[in-house]
Amino acid sequence: MSEKEDFLEEDLLLEDENSNDEENSGLFEHLNITVDKKQEPLRIDKFLLIYRQNSSRNKISQTCRAGNIIVNGNPVKQNYRVKPGDEISVLLTHPPRENVIIPEDIPFKIVYEDDDVLVVDKEPGMVVHPGFGNWQGTLVNAVAFHFQKNGFTSDLDRVGLVHRIDKDTSGLIVLAKNEYALSFLAKQFFDRKTKRLYWAFVWGNLENDEGTIRGHIGRHQKNRMQMAVYEDGSQGKHAVTHYKVLERFKYMTWVECKLETGRTHQIRAHFKHIGHTLFNDERYEGHQILRGVNLPKYKQFVKNVFEVLPRHALHAHTLGFIHPTTKKEMYFESPMPKDMQDAVEKWRNYLQNS
Repeated sequence: MSEKEDFLEEDLLLEDENSNDEENSGLFEHLNITVDKKQEPLRIDKFLLIYRQNSSRNKISQTCRAGNIIVNGNPVKQNYRVKPGDEISVLLTHPPRENVIIPEDIPFKIVYEDDDVLVVDKEPGMVVHPGFGNWQGTLVNAVAFHFQKNGFTSDLDRVGLVHRIDKDTSGLIVLAKNEYALSFLAKQFFDRKTKRLYWAFVWGNLENDEGTIRGHIGRHQKNRMQMAVYEDGSQGKHAVTHYKVLERFKYMTWVECKLETGRTHQIRAHFKHIGHTLFNDERYEGHQILRGVNLPKYKQFVKNVFEVLPRHALHAHTLGFIHPTTKKEMYFESPMPKDMQDAVEKWRNYLQNS
């Protein structure tokens, strides 16, 4: 049998803040096993206990009940008997090799909190979770301190991060406060049953008021810090982004995005692929002034906008999910952050006066 941990490939270790991608799912693959051709039929819980001797029967049972042990693309029960050639994936709610979290007194904005969930409106510039190059000063460090300060104890052995957004992406994130809530919410994200809309500013004037971008997304062959779109499906994973134009600024467009899938850098990669890179997205060359416009006044104006919006223009505007205990739908909206508001006002004034 063979095993790989797809979440932390060596090239991913070269990344910094982008270990906290906005489109990561709420579940992470810890094991990917191809069953040996000589393997005799065996219950999957016993198989995994033998294969991973540091696992407990209870943990494996819980993972099965949550539908997070996948065989040949389908969730199985703990009495499933493995067969030669089976492809087994074990999905858990925390990243592999997760480091110890150090509580830090860092301010952050709480939108909602109860015994099960914590909804946060993240400021741009804050990394969500400790990772390569960012071991401290993250949202998770701040939340750990918040829990500690308020005497909150949980059955979790880590802060209950369900999903992530990039360091320079602003907006809404939900965290779980106990093991049941974590599994319940993670399943919703994995199944794409949450309601999330993003606001983005993209370069250029989109041709249509609404549209859909399709194309597999995988790591760029030459620039490993970027994701690329492979329309022929030869690489990467299936990805679909729906968008709607909210306002046009001639050289820039404000769009609302709904993700049908949740791939790493999906919005950023898809819009770059169609020639409308996110405004001031340095990693995807969006920090360059739109080509074809050579007016000195225009160039100076764009530089001024870059100064008030010194990051890629992406905001997690809405978040909706079913509450793990009440089973009622909860829905939250985050207003446009000040840096994006200032950019909008500058564009409006520029077009009125030009």
